[in-house]
Amino acid sequence: MKKFNTVVLNVTVAILDFLYQGRDIQRFWVLETIARAPYFAFLSVLHLKESLGLRTPEHFILMKEHFEQTVNETEHLEEMERRGGHTAWIDRFFAYHLVLVYYWIMVTYYAVSPRNAYHLNSEVELHASLTYAKYLTMHNDDQKIIDIMNDEIQHYQEMLRNV
Repeated sequence: MKKFNTVVLNVTVAILDFLYQGRDIQRFWVLETIARAPYFAFLSVLHLKESLGLRTPEHFILMKEHFEQTVNETEHLEEMERRGGHTAWIDRFFAYHLVLVYYWIMVTYYAVSPRNAYHLNSEVELHASLTYAKYLTMHNDDQKIIDIMNDEIQHYQEMLRNV
């Protein structure tokens, strides 16, 4: 499954690279819109399992971690909105439809194979940090992007603990 995750991610990245050439802030807004979906999906599945009496010893820790990650990604999204990343209707249309698909994929994936869901999300977080790092080569004084990139690296490391 890890190879499948990598292939799917690489295809998705190639599409985003093509669509968002020279539109960094819009790309970041789309990525941050999508970035919250796995954490919402993880929380949904954890809540369902808890409701069914299937709570595990690490359940509360995971719920707390994923909630904090969701809040953090929302802060990133708000930063991209302040920068105007959401102003074009086509970007909103694309991101909102993509996030719906991604959310339900991650709900299913996490319910069936949490380790593989965490692996896919770790790869997404790694890609996000690399995307921000690439942006910073041209805009090295953007402290907010540096902070966001560091958050993405932290999320990547958190996901690796669960793989």
